[in-house]
Amino acid sequence: MSGDPLVEINPERVLGDLDVLRAMGAYKTGVHRPTLSDDDMRARHWLVDQLTRLGHRAEIDGIANVIGFAPGDGPHVLGGSHLETQNHAGWLDGALGVVYALEAARAVAASSRFQGRGVDVIAFADEEAHFGSFLGSYSWIGELSDDTIASARDRTRDLALTDALAAAGLGGKSRLTMPPDRYRAFLEAHIEQGDWLEAQDLKIGVVTSVVAIWQYRVVVTGMQNHAGTTRMAIRRDAGVAATRLLQAIEQTFPSVAGERSVWTAGRIMLEPGAPSIIPGRAEVLFQFRDADPDVLRQLEQCLETRVAAENESGPCDVHLEVISRSTPAVMHETVQRAFMMATETVVPGRGTMMPSGAGHDAQNLARHMPTGLMFVPSIGGISHHWTENTSDDDIVTGAQVYAEAVARLLVA
Repeated sequence: MSGDPLVEINPERVLGDLDVLRAMGAYKTGVHRPTLSDDDMRARHWLVDQLTRLGHRAEIDGIANVIGFAPGDGPHVLGGSHLETQNHAGWLDGALGVVYALEAARAVAASSRFQGRGVDVIAFADEEAHFGSFLGSYSWIGELSDDTIASARDRTRDLALTDALAAAGLGGKSRLTMPPDRYRAFLEAHIEQGDWLEAQDLKIGVVTSVVAIWQYRVVVTGMQNHAGTTRMAIRRDAGVAATRLLQAIEQTFPSVAGERSVWTAGRIMLEPGAPSIIPGRAEVLFQFRDADPDVLRQLEQCLETRVAAENESGPCDVHLEVISRSTPAVMHETVQRAFMMATETVVPGRGTMMPSGAGHDAQNLARHMPTGLMFVPSIGGISHHWTENTSDDDIVTGAQVYAEAVARLLVA
């Protein structure tokens, strides 16, 4: 370390907490803990117990957010992430940030330096979008409507959110919203979910912005017909047209993309989807991501141009529909600086500034308070898969950097 840290974490406790959570919904070397499942609720009640023992006023609210309010009348910071996982996925995505916030709260509470100051801890519900994207953080900032809750259904189990909340013992319970003027900042920690830190032999990534995600539906309409008797020359194969469009996108996007732009055709559906029938309809769900609004507009213009070209030259009709366009979320300079100063204290020269290619709850809170996000390395860049992992040393290093950044914000 370079210089004396303001707080000290307990490495064994950090790793032990993550191991406890890992056992709740264990799947191979990862975790299957969907939102409001029995294992997810076990994890939330475990967190309430930990916070209560620490002296926090803790509860699970009506959207399944876990909130722990630290005692004291002085300045507070808010820390956390989420506890649910993707289906059959990793053990650190979300849980790491919750445990870091919990450990920072313990470290601050144990030091006489922070009399009257504290760390509130939050575990947002459904960041992983089983029922709807970022329901917990939208609720916390007062931007989740009752109508959205009433219409939400689980994407895997086709279960209504209202029924799932009732089954979890949360039906009719009130939802808590962020207290005004309580917090100096919100800090979230996460595994990178990419390989940049590992490839550069770095330990900490301090996020500058969370990229925007622009999503589209491409519908191709052709003519369904017999696969054995329809001559190739007269076919209007929607599947062929869809794949030809995607190939054109793959060839042209690099010329207008930014250094960190990414794009994905996440789902391709053919109708009727039978081996002996020419598809009469194809639907493609397509998205791209970048933190630069100018690059996003260039990518969209390129997409529109490729769709128009396919319409003009091909035998099928192609329609482009905008599903959503989010806005890049810039992290606050004060919190970025606290993370970088903490990194220089704990692992000097091993940090970097970088954008986030994935969405996080921090992007919603950034509109309401100074917000920061930090990354630790992901082994092989793997996430949303049960082989997701980070070394114990990197987990402990990240926990110390996070707690140090929290402490610096509290004493500023």
